[in-house]
Amino acid sequence: MPVALPTGDAEVSGLWADVPGATATIALAHGAGAGMTHPFLEGLASALSDSGIAVLRFVFPYVEAGRRMPGPAAHAVATWAGVQGWLEAEGVGAFVAVGKSYGGRMASVATADGAATPQALVYLGYPLHAPGRPDKPRAEHLPRITVPQLFVEGENDPFIAPREQFEGVVATCHDARVHWIEGADHSFAVKGKRRPAEEIGAGLAGVVGEFVRGQSIP
Repeated sequence: MPVALPTGDAEVSGLWADVPGATATIALAHGAGAGMTHPFLEGLASALSDSGIAVLRFVFPYVEAGRRMPGPAAHAVATWAGVQGWLEAEGVGAFVAVGKSYGGRMASVATADGAATPQALVYLGYPLHAPGRPDKPRAEHLPRITVPQLFVEGENDPFIAPREQFEGVVATCHDARVHWIEGADHSFAVKGKRRPAEEIGAGLAGVVGEFVRGQSIP
């Protein structure tokens, strides 16, 4: 997919799971430490496709280039714009942006800045701040988003502790709700319940799919 980066034109790889007669389309972004083929995303994407939702997975430019650390935020924002452009070229007029951690946060920045215009946003573990650094929240842009937002959060996620701070941030949003996963951490693993990442991802397809369909997206 072509992406117009501030440093010049580039391309990123994607995986398009088209579904004939799809009830909705999702663009699904990976987290900072894993690409689009991580088992968590594999499981989630497969379960969503099986439920009748078309899914486009993609990578950010730093992954395409073989680097481990995320590049400038502007590159991620431009990638979300490029993803929307690719979907439009494929005849998809409406989509929901879904992202694991970093991928979801970058979707929110792109939406707040007007670079992308998804019908709604789903955050799978929103990284409000680095663990142990609640003094540096990443939330100033969230009140500018006017489309519906769903925060899917583990109750034991250190990226949103203390919980009171996180709930205060959600309260500043225009249209947002939270779905809590009992006992889960940032990766949605639950202590004492060992499950493959693919199974964990698939287990979130129900709540994500229900929210997406509730947006009445053609």
